[in-house]
Amino acid sequence: MEARVHTESYGAEAGLARRTLRSETLLVLALSLGASGVGALISFVGSLTKPGSLKDQAATLVGSQAPGRPWLDLAWQLFGIATALVPVALVAHLLARERVGIGSIGFDLKEPRRDLGRGTLVAAAIGGTGLLFYLGVRAAGFNLTVVPESLPDVWWKIPVLIASAVQNAVLEEVIVVGYLLRRLGQLGWTPAAALAASAVLRGSYHLYQGVGGMIGNMVMGVVFVLLYRRWGRVGPLVAAHALIDTVAFVGYALLAGKVGWLPTG
Repeated sequence: MEARVHTESYGAEAGLARRTLRSETLLVLALSLGASGVGALISFVGSLTKPGSLKDQAATLVGSQAPGRPWLDLAWQLFGIATALVPVALVAHLLARERVGIGSIGFDLKEPRRDLGRGTLVAAAIGGTGLLFYLGVRAAGFNLTVVPESLPDVWWKIPVLIASAVQNAVLEEVIVVGYLLRRLGQLGWTPAAALAASAVLRGSYHLYQGVGGMIGNMVMGVVFVLLYRRWGRVGPLVAAHALIDTVAFVGYALLAGKVGWLPTG
């Protein structure tokens, strides 16, 4: 309870007007995952109106940006990873303005072993369940075929996949859990409403994968919010998310076309 109050119910003390907090939150989302949610909706409409079933279409997560030009491709990959983290830097700045810092949401190195241990357990529980759920909804025709990566077979492939996994984890957990819950608490939202908003937002920007991708990530969002409120830290969630995506990206790179149960685009 103490951690939840500290991270979600703050604002008047910092002298920030409710209108300022509301505008700030909308701008952060518009520059990051809120915009991704709108883009995912447009992409899903395109998939629905395209001839053929959803499972016959592919959603590529990490793809080549300059086919046949590996150094240029690497530059684009690194550029994309770096710019995707700018909203996290913005959040750090905004929290520093409140004189609480990004450590107030548990994104720091104060408990690295505990965060990694908890994250590993969460990843093990969610990762396997998520894979089975994906295979099921794809077979039922509610999901596109997710292609985690389609990078060329070059020396930087695995490092870039790992970096992309970490970037996804940091961006999503800092903004969709730590920052959003804090701001919604400051704006007077109930815990239940804030949980629902966080989960729906997480599901929305995965809609490009299909209905299954949206629902699966909404469920994951509920679990992550509950764990955040219990632990008061996004650190374990970042670790879990990074591990899940790393296994998905690197595992696909190593197994695609070699095992029959893994769908490929």
